[in-house]
Amino acid sequence: MTDPRAKVTQAVLLTTADETEASFYDAMQHADLDRMMQAWADDEDIACVHPGGPRVVGTAAVRAGFEAVFANGPVHIGIEHVRRMETAVCAVHHVTEKVQAMGPDGQMQTAFVMATNVYLRTSQGWRMVAHHASPGLAQDLPDITEPRGVLH
Repeated sequence: MTDPRAKVTQAVLLTTADETEASFYDAMQHADLDRMMQAWADDEDIACVHPGGPRVVGTAAVRAGFEAVFANGPVHIGIEHVRRMETAVCAVHHVTEKVQAMGPDGQMQTAFVMATNVYLRTSQGWRMVAHHASPGLAQDLPDITEPRGVLH
């Protein structure tokens, strides 16, 4: 007989890279490790770099990395300035993460993190294969972009 309190993890079909990204950040907001891992591809080549940390590779290492992050509770992140490059099977999103957390002084602190999220279309839907986040900045910085030429 199955324990009714046991949490059942069920595969979720994520039909777009945007949907996968929303699921990833929602899992961060709720410190939900199982939901976090549903956003990731089940592949030993997935990779994650947390701000200021080393590269972790493989499902077990990525899971352990987020388990350590969630040990401190939910991570309040909002994403801004999303830039997307997408094909039929791959998507790369550059985002600014607005991260808010309680500091050691008990005051809410905000940092802005530049992150790159890479998604692949798999047989289970769109899944994250890489997340690379830079150390936080004290303020949100504008993008530096090259002026676009005018076609005649």
